[in-house]
Amino acid sequence: MNHPIQGLMHTAMENLKGMIDVNTIVGDPIKAPDGSVILTVSKVSFGFAAGGSEFGKNENGARPFGGGSGGGVSIMPVAFLVVNSQDVKVLHLDENTHLVDKVMDMAPQVIDKIKGMMKKDDTSDQQPPVM
Repeated sequence: MNHPIQGLMHTAMENLKGMIDVNTIVGDPIKAPDGSVILTVSKVSFGFAAGGSEFGKNENGARPFGGGSGGGVSIMPVAFLVVNSQDVKVLHLDENTHLVDKVMDMAPQVIDKIKGMMKKDDTSDQQPPVM
C-alpha cells in the first residue's frame, strides 16, 4: 500500500511536468519578413516540496495523515537565436553576463591584427640596414 505522501508528490510532479516542455526553453520559431527565423531561449527553474505527518491512532486503530505539496516555475528569457541563410547569431538579453561570447566574437579580429603586425615585423627584418 502506498503512503499518502507518495500520492501528493506524484500529483505535484505530474502538474510541473505538464507545465514544462522543450517549447518552454526554446520557443516556437518566428519568421521575420527578411526570411530570418527567430527563436527565444529561456532559463527555466522549478522547485517543489511535499511534507506530511501522521497523528496518533484514532478509534479504528489507523493513523490519520495530514500533508501538502506545492511547486513553482520561473521562466526568464535570456537570448534570441537569429537564423538566416548566412549564419546563426545569438543575441543575449543581458550583455554583461556573456563576456566569453564577446571574447569569442572578437577573437578573429584580434588574430588578424596580430598577423598584420607580424607581417610588418617580417618585412622590416628583410630590409637591408641603412648605412
